[in-house]
Amino acid sequence: MYYVVTYDICTDTKPGQKRLRRIAQICVNHGQRVQKSVFECKLDDTQYIQLVAQLRDTIRPDEDSVRIYRVQDFSRKTLVSLGREVGIDFDAPWIV
Repeated sequence: MYYVVTYDICTDTKPGQKRLRRIAQICVNHGQRVQKSVFECKLDDTQYIQLVAQLRDTIRPDEDSVRIYRVQDFSRKTLVSLGREVGIDFDAPWIV
């Protein structure tokens, strides 16, 4: 399945800044950053459960907000992208 993860982490304090870095790293480990606090992820059910658990364990629910949207896909038929293109095609071959 395809997901878009967005977050808004309170960074008024040092612990909040540390949480922001941890949340970003969790998201980097599961998908690709397309904006500063927006990630696109292609996950199976197990990976999705792991992502949600890691985020839930890291945020402060009284200060932070994380939203996860399930989307149909990231193809050109469902995505309108204006400006600099930052995404990759999850289904295209990868050359390493």
